[in-house]
This record gives sequence, C-alpha cells and structure tokens, in this order.
Amino acid sequence: MNARFFGMAAVSPMVIALTVASGASAQSATGAGGPAPSSKAAPVENVDTIIVTAQKRVQNLQDVPIVITAINRQLLQDAGVKDIKDLSLLTPGLLVTSTTSESSTTARIRGIGTVGDNAGLESSVGVVIDGVYRPRNGVGFGDLGDVDRIEVLKGPQGTLFGKSTSAGVINVLTAAPSFKFGANAEATIGNYGAREGAFQVTGPLIADTLAASLYFADRQRDGFFDVNTGGGPRTSTKDMDRDFYTVRGQLLALPTDGLTLRFIADYSQRQEHCCIATIVRGGPSTVLVSALGGNDGNPNTPYDRSAYSNRPDGQNIHDGGVSLQADWKVGPGALTSITAWRDWKTTAGFDSDFSTANIDYLPPNDSNSTQFRTLSQELRYAASYGKLDYLVGGFYSNEALRQNTSILVGSQFTPYLSLLFSSLITGTPDPNFLKTGLTFPFVGGVNFASGSGSVDRYKQQDNTYALFTNDTYHVTDRFEINLGLRYTVDNKELNQNSGNIGNGAGCGAANAAFGILNTVNPAAANLLGAVNQTLCLPFLSPGYNNFTNHQAEQEDALSGTVKASYRWDPQFLTYASYARGYKAGGFNLDRVECAVGAAGCAPGSAAVNTPIRNTEFSGEFVNSYEVGAKSTLLDRKLLLNATLFYQEFTNFQLNTFNGLVFVVDSVPKLRSEGIDTDFVWFAVPGLTFQGG
Repeated sequence: MNARFFGMAAVSPMVIALTVASGASAQSATGAGGPAPSSKAAPVENVDTIIVTAQKRVQNLQDVPIVITAINRQLLQDAGVKDIKDLSLLTPGLLVTSTTSESSTTARIRGIGTVGDNAGLESSVGVVIDGVYRPRNGVGFGDLGDVDRIEVLKGPQGTLFGKSTSAGVINVLTAAPSFKFGANAEATIGNYGAREGAFQVTGPLIADTLAASLYFADRQRDGFFDVNTGGGPRTSTKDMDRDFYTVRGQLLALPTDGLTLRFIADYSQRQEHCCIATIVRGGPSTVLVSALGGNDGNPNTPYDRSAYSNRPDGQNIHDGGVSLQADWKVGPGALTSITAWRDWKTTAGFDSDFSTANIDYLPPNDSNSTQFRTLSQELRYAASYGKLDYLVGGFYSNEALRQNTSILVGSQFTPYLSLLFSSLITGTPDPNFLKTGLTFPFVGGVNFASGSGSVDRYKQQDNTYALFTNDTYHVTDRFEINLGLRYTVDNKELNQNSGNIGNGAGCGAANAAFGILNTVNPAAANLLGAVNQTLCLPFLSPGYNNFTNHQAEQEDALSGTVKASYRWDPQFLTYASYARGYKAGGFNLDRVECAVGAAGCAPGSAAVNTPIRNTEFSGEFVNSYEVGAKSTLLDRKLLLNATLFYQEFTNFQLNTFNGLVFVVDSVPKLRSEGIDTDFVWFAVPGLTFQGG
C-alpha cells in the first residue's frame, strides 16, 4: 500500500487583525544570558541595537562570529509569527514541515534536520525556549506568546545549547515581566473560519522588587480539507483544522541588586485533526480500493482539497512545564542557573490506507501516544579576566520517554491483499484468493481478522551529563580567538513490551503456506517473492507475541569549536571557524525484522518471524567549516553579512522507508555546502528591509 501525498504547506489563511495596546512594556536585562532590553524600549534605528545571546552573553550581532538570523518582537508581530512554523517566512535556510501529525514536526537548517516521527530520534535542530532545551522539535511547536526576540543559529551549536544540536538552534526568548504596567489584546478573523484572540498584561506587584506577566491565547480555524468519510466510523468531515489554547505566567523578582530570579509556568492544549493526504497520482492501489467499494480520490483534481478517510485522525496534545532562572553577580562575573521540568504528551489516530476502504489504521487512543517528561539543570559562570572572556558550565537532563504504538487491520485487509496477489498470479482479481488460491487451503486459508494487529509499549530513560566552556581571548583590539569545548556522556536504557491482538495468526498461516509453495510450485513462489513481505509485515508478525526486550547503551563525545575573527575597521569584520558537532545515538522504537526474501530470511523460514533485538543506532557527528564577513554600512543603517560553509556529517540518522515500513538507518556520509547571506536595512524611521 503506497500513500500519495499532496503538500499543503503553502496554504495561508487571509486574516484581518485588530490590536489594542496600553501602557509601556519595556524590559531590563537580567544578567549574563538573561533577557536583553526589549525592542519596545526604544525604536530600532541602527545595527547596534540588534542584540543576541548566541554565546550566552549579551552581544551585538555584528560582533559574533556565528551565522545568526535575529528577529525582534516588532518584526514577529508585523509578520504574524505565532509559532516556529511561521518563522520560516523570515529565516532563509529554515524549513519546517509536519508529517502524520503536528507533533511529528521537523525543522531543517541548511537542508539538514532529523526527518521522521520515530521518537527514538533526537533533533538535529535544537529548540530552546527561555534557556530550556526541548527534547524533540514537535515538543517545542506551540504558541510562542509574547516574544522578545528569536535567534536562528546555523551550524553545530552543541557547545552551549542543550544537547544534540548538530545542525543549529532556534533560540526563543519570551518577554520578561515589566515594572511598568502594560497590556495589549489581539483579535483576528480570517477565511476558513479562523478566529483567534490573545491577551497579555504585565506590571509590578511590589515596586522595584517583583513584577508579573500573564499571557493567554485561543486560536481556532476550520480545516482546509473536505473529507469523504465513507462508512465511518470517522465523523469529522474537515481536516487540518486548528483548535488550541496557551497560557503562560511569569514572575520577575529582584531581591537584591545582584540577584535576579525569573519564574515561568506555561500550559497548552491542542485538539485537532491532522494530517490527511490527497492523491496526485493514481495507481494499482487506487484500482484495488475501488474494487472494494472504497474511494481514495481523483488524481486529476488534486487542488480540490478533497480527501477520503473512514478512520479518525484526531490528535490531542498536552504541553506544560515550569522553569526558574537565577542570575547572580558573584565576584567579577555572573552565575546563571536554569532549572526546568516539562511534561508533554500527544495522542493521535491515523488512517493508514488514506481511503474510505476499511484496510488498516491506528486507533486514536492511548495505544497510540507519546509522552516526554524532562527534568533539566544548567549551571554556568561567565566573567572576564584581562583580555579573556570566559564561561564554564555544566548541564544535566533526565528524559523519561513513553511511547505506545498500535496498528490494526480492518475487515477489508484480507480481501485487499487477495485482490493484489490474485492479479499478479492469475491476472483475474479474486477477493477470496488468500483463502482458496494456490496452496493456501492446505493451511486452512490465510485470514487477517478485523481488529487484529500490534500493540507495542516502549519506555526509555535518558540521562545526559555535560561539561562545557566557551572562551574568547582578545589578542588585540581587532583580533579575537574563540575556543569552545563540550564533553558529553549520554546513557539510554530501553524496555520494550510487545504483543498481538489475534496472535499474528494471519502471518503465521501465510508463512507456512509459502513454505509449502516453495516446494510444490517454485514458479509461483518466485512470482510472489516481490510482494510476500506484505503478509508478514512486522505489525502482523507472531514473533512479537508476548515479546519483551531490554537494551542499554552509553556514549561519550567531545565536541567544540574554534573561531578567529579580525575587525578591519568599525564597519567590517571577517572570521573563520571550525566546529565539531555531535548528536546522541539511540534505539529504534519500532518493530524490526529480517526482510522476507533477504539473505537468511527465506519465505516460509522461521527467521521471517524472528525479531531483531538490537535496534541501536550510533551517534551522529559533523565537521563544519565557515569563512564569513560581517559589514555595517550607510552610517550603521545597513547590515550586510555573507558566509561560505561546508558541513560533512557521518552516521547521519534518518528514518527511512524501505518500501514496507520505516526503519532508522545511519547514512555513512552527508554533505551540505553553500553560502548564507543576510541583510537588514533601516531605510528611514519606521521602514526596515530584512532578508537573506
């Protein structure tokens, strides 16, 4: 069965927005690595006001030898950016896509990202929100709320940011509470029934000591797709709709002149339908679905946005957490601590055959769910000594991952395969072929009972420890050398419990039949050789009856960077850099078996139903080289930057489709090379051009 997708990423609702604001909402910096002054404090008039924290210090963008796209609050608001997906509109080289659900979201930078919805894969592009690393891309794709700025850092950034950021980082900094009262509200209406509202208020609770802010948003929209549900049980006739809310509360405390505390609590919930497919190319599957009385669409009219699905694909996502950041002036520098706990869970169903036929599906309940519970702690100290700016720190993360997966077959699964096989062997479609044709009667017929299928439960514990440093030595007023190092230890432990509804009887009978067929009719066996794997797909295999498996692995890796920069004059900086990036390995959270017909896995043999217990894949590494220039022109009104880059990955992790199922694989080598350019031009007060 092949799924044919028609991408709808370019669909953008037309909106009419009304924003009402009252008071001021200026922020003050809260120490090294804390929030920088808000863009609302003063109008952005030149390049010097573009502040970033890419090296965990408050710096001007043009002084940092890293490729960064920095987007301030005003631009985010003007462009209507509500989440990280919208960010791709403003960031050259950033691509964000979803597959089977909104939680299966991938971010790519320079073409590199972790593709696939296997939760065992960590993200090559890290998402960090207010200093807290999110364990997977999909976990960080909620409503961003009142954001001060977003920094997209390109290339390996694992020295300072979280873990496993081998391709880059999306660093989000929300607006801190203000000691001056301010409030704003936003209402939006649009086509496809879009209706959104957001409210934010900030102000002092205790003058000069304690301030607070509260943000709330509710966003709803009808779906883009009209769905033909056939005989059900699906009832929703729309898909790709939106229905979620977000609330975030913050406290900012200044108990002493040298201590700043920032507490953040947030919660969001999504209840939506996603992500259906539209046919753009017909084929044998379309003919077979039609023979069963089903429909999977008209490939001649893909732009009608009509889809066919008899099974629900509702998704329910809960995301919440708390964090406490403390910035304390100690000695010549500042000590920063960020403690965070987060809980994220998604439950989602899916119609695997993308049609109104009752073939196979994932039920929308806890049997198809993923949950991350994460506790993290970062501690770092930054200071200066003579010509040396230094930063040292440590990072710890405990990630508890629980994933349940269930794939079930419907009442037309057996007739569908019968039609497929009989067409290949006899040329005459026969919906009863698996019960009566060839040697199948000798094993009592092959039948996959409706509602039978797989039930898998995975529990993974991941403990990560890291020590890091990032130091800049000012050789002269113009020449600087930066050195960053990180030593990481990653421990993962996986427990798997699997079972089958129906005990895999259909696959067992089919495998026995092929054992006979190889003897009595080798020609027919060879003819069926290309497709007989379908009868014993891993989710149908009796080898997973009452199956348990335990795996454990430990990795340690040294990563880092070295950069040299030279400022020729106040308007022009050049730099060269090398970075070694690392992303942890892990385990494939899926059933893995020998492919039928492969060496040592002949049709009819016991190996067909024998699980592969070692599903480990190794860590991913990248060597990245950059040569760049940063220029400030037109009386510091024009920023113009360009960088040549070359990146070579080894053991690049990819969730690949082998024609039947998805498996995690390691690509030996992958290369990404090119040029990044960015510009910002403050043309006149109130008019700014930005691009790349």
